[in-house]
Amino acid sequence: MTAPVESRLYSPGLPAPRGELSSGVAAALLRDESVAALARRAASADPYGEDLQLALYVLYELHYQGFRGVPDEREWDPGLLALRQALEQRFLNALRADVPPGASAEQALAALLVEPVGHDEASVSHHLQRDGELWQLREYAALRSLYHLKEADPHAWVIPRLHGRAKAAMVAIEFDEFGAGRAEEIHARLFADLMADLGLETAYGHYADAAPAEALATVNLMSLFGLHRALRGALVGHFASVEVTSSPGSRRLAAALRRAGAGPAAQRFYDEHVEADAVHEQVVRRDVVGGLLEAEPALDADVAFGVEATGFLEDRLGARLLDAWRQGRSALREPLDPPSPRPSAAQPSTPVAS
Repeated sequence: MTAPVESRLYSPGLPAPRGELSSGVAAALLRDESVAALARRAASADPYGEDLQLALYVLYELHYQGFRGVPDEREWDPGLLALRQALEQRFLNALRADVPPGASAEQALAALLVEPVGHDEASVSHHLQRDGELWQLREYAALRSLYHLKEADPHAWVIPRLHGRAKAAMVAIEFDEFGAGRAEEIHARLFADLMADLGLETAYGHYADAAPAEALATVNLMSLFGLHRALRGALVGHFASVEVTSSPGSRRLAAALRRAGAGPAAQRFYDEHVEADAVHEQVVRRDVVGGLLEAEPALDADVAFGVEATGFLEDRLGARLLDAWRQGRSALREPLDPPSPRPSAAQPSTPVAS
């Protein structure tokens, strides 16, 4: 099988709007319309709803790959930044209200280390390992592609905000995530290979229209934490949560892919994370979290919040997926195309602006 076309060579088109906020953002980006009135309406929007989460996702993507037809300069447009701040505040306030305070970073992380005995009915990876069908694995991969095709990029925002032991350990883990100097081993590339094996489109951002708000929120959370220095502790908590839970979850997903008859590239992505993240888990707890809190002990509650908020949003997404799948229906906003016979997806014709 030939390797898929690099998923980040092209910028995606804007997703279809889902309401007043996302429509206003699209109009501002494509036709330079004002968003001044939208910032006031953000205060009453559903913080976890389709409209706000899509609007926030689009604004965050200006800091990553951007969109076809949108000038790169719009990344720092003052009006768009003011709207983003209003949307972020609505989202963050809801998370702080819904995530119970009080746990320390150590307590929050220790809870993640407790694996359930037997089958966890609320766990997506347990379901996929035992009962998952190939179409469910394809849906799961399509949704996760919104993060995994830029894997580790949101967490890299924290590097200039760390010091000493925490920074050195964070960079060491990120070095592995970015292929340890080998382009073909970059984890985002491995996920594109997985998608090609499953007959999915590998173009960056292709499945944004299919992703429900619950999936967008999990991606938006790491951008929210990453783009604000004041939330550096929360981003470290998010990163730690991902690394601590990755190895056992990846083991289950690798087994699910084997049972469903997926190809070797699909299996390899999760096999790689079983091994790598078992090591990363120790480093992140001891040196990234430990080093940060040794230098800045006042951030303990923020690290715990990052862990707990990650779990809260992942649980919401898991409930959405499992509810739909157990009823035999798609969890996506629009169904996937049948598996492509080609190993890679056709890419848009318009290249990224230089």
